[in-house]
Amino acid sequence: QVHLVESGGGLVQAGGSLKLSCVASRNIFSFSPMAWFRQAPGHTRELVASITSGGLINYADSVKGRFTISRDNARNARNTVYLQMNSLKPEDTGVYYCHLASSWGQGTQVTVSS
Repeated sequence: QVHLVESGGGLVQAGGSLKLSCVASRNIFSFSPMAWFRQAPGHTRELVASITSGGLINYADSVKGRFTISRDNARNARNTVYLQMNSLKPEDTGVYYCHLASSWGQGTQVTVSS
């Protein structure tokens, strides 16, 4: 079991940017894949982006070209995954969750105003 903590959410106007971070309690490079999901009110949780230990990346069609997932490769910080979100839209609003193996973080709220 690995403990995950997300941060970086907030309120931003449409067109703005946010960068989410997910810190794991263990070195994550032995796990694959690591992913960001989001859940909007009244909707099911959906995959936003994922990255494997080999660096293969997958994005939901709705965020391609706007969001970037990355891992921290520094020797002393191999437990962090980021989600850079640019050109945010109101439909990006929701709680964003980090997922690794069978673990979920507590989520961080992202609200995009029009």
